[in-house]
Amino acid sequence: MVKEPEFESEELAEQTAETYELTPNQDGDYLPRTANEITLAATAEEEQKAQALLAGLKDFDLDEADLAVLNGEDYSDEPESTFGLPVLAVIGRPNVGKSTLVNRILGRREAVVQDQPGVTRDRVSYLANWAGRQFTLVDTGGWEVDVKGIDRSVAEQAEAAIDAADAVLFVVDATVGATSTDERVVQLLRQSGKPVILAANKVDSDQLEAEAAYLWSLGLGEPHPISALHGRGAGDLLDEVMRVLPETSSVAPELPRDGIHRVALLGRPNVGKSSLLNAIAGDQRVVVNELAGTTRDPVDELVYLDGKPWWFVDTAGIRRRMYKSVGADYYASIRTQSALEKAEVAMVLLDASEELSDQDMRILQQTIEAGRALVIVNNKWDLVDEDRQSQLKREQERGLVQLQWAPRINVTARTGWHTNRIQRALEAALEGWSTRISTGRLNGFLGELVAAHPHPVRGGKQPRILFATQVGTKPPRIVLFTTGFLDPAYRRFIERRLREEFGFVGTPIQLSVRVREKRRR
Repeated sequence: MVKEPEFESEELAEQTAETYELTPNQDGDYLPRTANEITLAATAEEEQKAQALLAGLKDFDLDEADLAVLNGEDYSDEPESTFGLPVLAVIGRPNVGKSTLVNRILGRREAVVQDQPGVTRDRVSYLANWAGRQFTLVDTGGWEVDVKGIDRSVAEQAEAAIDAADAVLFVVDATVGATSTDERVVQLLRQSGKPVILAANKVDSDQLEAEAAYLWSLGLGEPHPISALHGRGAGDLLDEVMRVLPETSSVAPELPRDGIHRVALLGRPNVGKSSLLNAIAGDQRVVVNELAGTTRDPVDELVYLDGKPWWFVDTAGIRRRMYKSVGADYYASIRTQSALEKAEVAMVLLDASEELSDQDMRILQQTIEAGRALVIVNNKWDLVDEDRQSQLKREQERGLVQLQWAPRINVTARTGWHTNRIQRALEAALEGWSTRISTGRLNGFLGELVAAHPHPVRGGKQPRILFATQVGTKPPRIVLFTTGFLDPAYRRFIERRLREEFGFVGTPIQLSVRVREKRRR
């Protein structure tokens, strides 16, 4: 304890106490200020300076958008998720219209559809609603007997969908009738013991309803004539589905509703996205094949890393610019973009055994433009020798010089090597993505920065930063009110120094400038 010293005046006593960070207690004794008290005092001082700068903006012309920004409007939002709903799997042989029926039930074009067999390969889950009841709708690839290669993998995914469903919607092409493959599917469904609804698809008119009657021979009860393409009979079919679908699922466990982050796996074809999802999920959740472009529909999978749940979304490989894609590749590109926009973090996979390509750079830029947190994954590390490691380091130092802030990890999806490092990288990126700086700290930092490194004079004028505020997170959005335009190089300088001071690991920073002129009196 330090006793109150003798001072000639009260003003001198206050000045001395401030200099030596002493503060009087209730007994009049002066005690050293704690670190917390010093921090609070500094924060209060920064906020006072920020308020003074804010008051100075009253002399400038401001529009309604400016006032909304200054009032602290936050543009960030949280993704919606629902879990534990009853599950309906859509099963059938190739090209009977399963994905078309899925889109009809959803009321939107969600599943990739093309007039050729084998478009759908993985089992893909969607949230559906009918008559006020929500359920999970699972689209599958065509099931075939005695097939090999990728077709065998597709069939296995369909079989897994049956096991993980509460009820099955079996789709048959009524114009073709019951085939030997359909009869084998019936045997599979009977072995599962799941309730089955038989949908006789492609009944586009009353005249074709007689064709549907022949499907009684399958022994699954009444065939429901529908036209997935035109919507004919879809309502009656869904009423029957609601009758057999349980209120609560017996196969989908009750899952946590809060705090689950969505991670999109992105990259060009054949970089190992599906292999990585299977490795971290510990199961053959998606089809993996050496054929490039195996995945077409985004596949969601709940994965627990060290006991913490994460939603991972496997996406189709981005081959080229979207406007140059055709057919299934075009629609797959649209679904990939949608999956990225719904995610919070993007894990962009690069093939470490190959040279960094322009397509890799476009995918990284796509992630930044979407404003998502970013983790860069160098996959296929088992194919990288010492010479390639040195070459890769030089390539990424040169090509990714503007992305030094993104965490990078080296993995081998095929064996699972170093996949345990994924969670730490994701959490670091999410923390940076959610970082918020107080207005006082931000303006105090920028004030010192501009004083030490002022903007260059351009055309006889030197722009000034009047005020700065962070208007949102996820990603961080910072607005600078200035007296003139800031050079792109100076903006990059500010962003780099912001990262050095406040972190912002794994996230793009959206820095915008609002030039305002002084109000004429």
